Amino acid sequence: MQNFINYKNSKIAYSDVGKGSAIVLLHGFLENSTMWKDIVFELSKRNRVICIDLLGHGNTECIGYVHSMDDMAEAVKEVLNSLRIRRSIFIGHSMGGYVALAFAEKYLKNVKGLCLLNSTAQADNEERKELRKRACDMAQKNHEPLIKMSITNLFSENKRLELIEEIEQVKNEALKVSVRGYIAANEGMRLRGNKEVVLKSIEKRLIVLGKKDPVLNYESIIDEAKRTNTPLVELPNGHMSYLEDKDETIKILRAFVK
Repeated sequence: MQNFINYKNSKIAYSDVGKGSAIVLLHGFLENSTMWKDIVFELSKRNRVICIDLLGHGNTECIGYVHSMDDMAEAVKEVLNSLRIRRSIFIGHSMGGYVALAFAEKYLKNVKGLCLLNSTAQADNEERKELRKRACDMAQKNHEPLIKMSITNLFSENKRLELIEEIEQVKNEALKVSVRGYIAANEGMRLRGNKEVVLKSIEKRLIVLGKKDPVLNYESIIDEAKRTNTPLVELPNGHMSYLEDKDETIKILRAFVK
């Protein structure tokens, strides 16, 4: 069941399940809290699990025309304040990892640990920034085809036939993101800075990387893990490890939060 708080004249949606040490799950771009359902089921057996719909996603409204990662982190902080949760382990998928790093930069004492799930502490390179600009232009003209194509491309080729129903569900959830929400988040990601120093400052940390991830550069993430002295676990498929390698991902996350 979702709950809501008011934040800057808008609604922020979240769920709060289970008892124990707090775990905060932050979804990626064009996703929402529903992506975590299988993981929540497992982690909430021993922990209190909070899932938050980030700005412009799921049932959370937009607050502006650019949603910086700092803006999203502040919304997360408001939810946790309302629940009187002081310290949490964060698991962030893709954009959710960027938000978790922005949160840690501001509120390090409130972060017990961070798992970057198919995510990175690096900023976009110039090529990626240009792609985001073009995607924002396309979103205004061809919103639905752009989203459908973007979601399909997140999966490794060998999983696209195996996970037809799951991919359709991800697309349906992604299409709930408005053009405004799409552009605001994409701009926020484009403008974010490098957070490797922040990642290194978090005592308990982990990177989970898909070997065939089409979004993240494999060698670049390997180097990042070395530079930041962060443990890294590799999985065989693409950007959507929570679906493509579901059982293994759950096993990894359970061990991380233990």
